[in-house]
Amino acid sequence: MKKIAAYISFILLIAFLSFLYGFTSNRNNHKKVKNTVVEFEEGDNNFLTHSMVDKMLIQNQKFVENQPKRVVDLHFLETNVSANPYVEKATVFLTIDGVLKTLIKQRRPIARVVDKDSIYYVDKYGVKIPLSANFSARVPLVSGVGNAEEIKELIQLIHIISSDDFFKKEIIAIEKNAQNEYMFTVRTGDYQIAFGKFEEVTVKFKKLKAFYNKALIDGSIKEYKTINVKYHNQVVCTKHNQDGKQ
Repeated sequence: MKKIAAYISFILLIAFLSFLYGFTSNRNNHKKVKNTVVEFEEGDNNFLTHSMVDKMLIQNQKFVENQPKRVVDLHFLETNVSANPYVEKATVFLTIDGVLKTLIKQRRPIARVVDKDSIYYVDKYGVKIPLSANFSARVPLVSGVGNAEEIKELIQLIHIISSDDFFKKEIIAIEKNAQNEYMFTVRTGDYQIAFGKFEEVTVKFKKLKAFYNKALIDGSIKEYKTINVKYHNQVVCTKHNQDGKQ
């Protein structure tokens, strides 16, 4: 008898909990979205504004605020926000108290590419990002690249440049010519760096760094028009009005 009573008590408890869950769930589903909150990953609030994201939170041709929670399609909203070219990752969810939260990680541009008649940013994944009226990223201006393989190579080059604090600030433009050789434009001097093809990259930057360590100290950097690191084991410099080797 005790086993039967315990079994019946267990069944009744399960039934009560199911009823309570169903009742609570039903009440919760009839509640309305009382507010929307947009949060950007720290340091990423650049291209998009909160109001721009709110305009993406549209369902049934209406803004989701004040719509019943039960009709809100979180997957649809998340997909809609993620489709924006400035968004790398988006998460949309509802809190218990009826707040729709949107967490956004924006794409971070690493270069601004001038390609024939178009200008756009690219991120570290090679994804093209349109220019924005809200924000202008301080990244190198790049020309002479366009196809996927060239962008992939460019990303590797910029990654190496960005890993060095000096070169990251100093190199402001990158041009790839018809011979597939790179030329760098710098921030602080009236000269260019002839980097050559994308080969022996680490060695070239080491040579360039060693040259800078000397030329900046003795002030000779001001004399040069071109600093060429294409050749093996040497830095060849062209001076203003005359040629010379360093």
